Amino acid sequence: MTIEQHKDVESGEANGLQYLQEPFIQQREADTASCEEVVSDKNVENGSIGMVLLSTLVAVCGSFSFGTCVGYSAPTQAAIREDLNLSLAEFSLFGSLVTIGAMLGAITSGRITDFIGRKGALRISTGFCITGWLAVFFSKDSYSLDVGRFFTGYGIGVISYVVPVYIAEIAPKNLRGGLATTNQLLIVIGSSFSFLIGGVINWRELALAGLVPCICLLVGSCFVPESPRWLAKVGREKEFQLALRRLRGKDVDISHEAAEILDYIKTLQSLPKIKLLDLFQRKYVRSVVIGLGLMVCQQSVGINGIGFYASETFVAAGLSSGKAGTIAYACIQVPFTVLGAILMDKSGRRPLIMVSASGTFLGSYITGIAFFLKDQSLLLEWVPILAVAGVMIYISAFSIGMGSVPWVMMSEIFPINVKGTAGSLVVLVTWLGAWVVSYTYNFLMSWSSPGTLFLYAGCSLFTILFVAKLVPETKGKTLEEIQACISS
Repeated sequence: MTIEQHKDVESGEANGLQYLQEPFIQQREADTASCEEVVSDKNVENGSIGMVLLSTLVAVCGSFSFGTCVGYSAPTQAAIREDLNLSLAEFSLFGSLVTIGAMLGAITSGRITDFIGRKGALRISTGFCITGWLAVFFSKDSYSLDVGRFFTGYGIGVISYVVPVYIAEIAPKNLRGGLATTNQLLIVIGSSFSFLIGGVINWRELALAGLVPCICLLVGSCFVPESPRWLAKVGREKEFQLALRRLRGKDVDISHEAAEILDYIKTLQSLPKIKLLDLFQRKYVRSVVIGLGLMVCQQSVGINGIGFYASETFVAAGLSSGKAGTIAYACIQVPFTVLGAILMDKSGRRPLIMVSASGTFLGSYITGIAFFLKDQSLLLEWVPILAVAGVMIYISAFSIGMGSVPWVMMSEIFPINVKGTAGSLVVLVTWLGAWVVSYTYNFLMSWSSPGTLFLYAGCSLFTILFVAKLVPETKGKTLEEIQACISS
């Protein structure tokens, strides 16, 4: 019976005998129960989110640490090489070790996160980062410098997986996308912080600055709850109820959400333990294809090449110095990442990533045209303008969607029983892609600068097609509803 029919009954417009009949009474009770479930959902969505926000803030301290680590090498190259008498090859090894460490962190991140919990994994990864930063600070030679870089890389490899997973598992469904995007936002802010502050303080002081978000995470983790879904998964039901209560507010009815989570966990626990090869079974393969595909698309558009070597790209395009362009690059990421976070739960994941990929296509294409004109000695006065404009369009578009949406969706699309194994695989592929792009960028640019940018533009077009054909919309759905959608 519809709400309008209820109103007719209450106003006496319907036949009075009908609402004395048993079927009507049963229907009315059913409708009342349904309404109570809706009210319960609304209570969960509109309840106190203070603890959710605090928990997210603590988790993204890890993301900020991630960003400071990634951005550390750019402003410190000359000073470290001079102080420690390093060759270019030795410094290149130092820079690349963060990626190698992150790959190993990615391999183990899922197992660690499933074994000791989301908070435990955050603490372990932060411990590696602190050890790494201290090793860099006290470095007297390349060996201790490299050990420190490897340790920070391992730490951020784990962080890159556990932070989006933790946020996705604690957030109400109506806020999950926006809150998960803060992961990418804090990575971007951390990277920009390292680049800008690194021009003011020396490299040892910058390493000490990297300790600040790590300490904030360690202290903050004492005041926030563990992921309720993980607690339910490992059978700690009393702690699960307490954690969910802390996250939703003491006056909010959590019974419906708790029952939904427990029912889903119970179903999953009847399934066998998942190994790597099991991910390619028919019931999981779509989630794996989506997760891996999004991360491959994210890296294949060339972000780590264009980002790591932005200054050299501007100089190659004809600017006398790439410093101003690189500062603009660092600063423009933040507002557009914020805009992406705002749009995440308004526009939806699919439209946002397709618009973002369209922008990276346009930016890459314009920058490619600039280098083509330079190679042909045509309109040389326009080449630097086009190159800077293209890169600014590219990074703006990437920041608004491509940078954050794949991470958000990675935390949403995998069933909890495969999340550890699948998440490790996806993060490993991401870091491998980052290494491939950053390693090959200079070689490709030497081969053909316009060809390299047109290649990235082509990958952006492929991303649009991939998302349009295979990626489902996850906006406004619980994690359990997303699994039902993917497996249907």
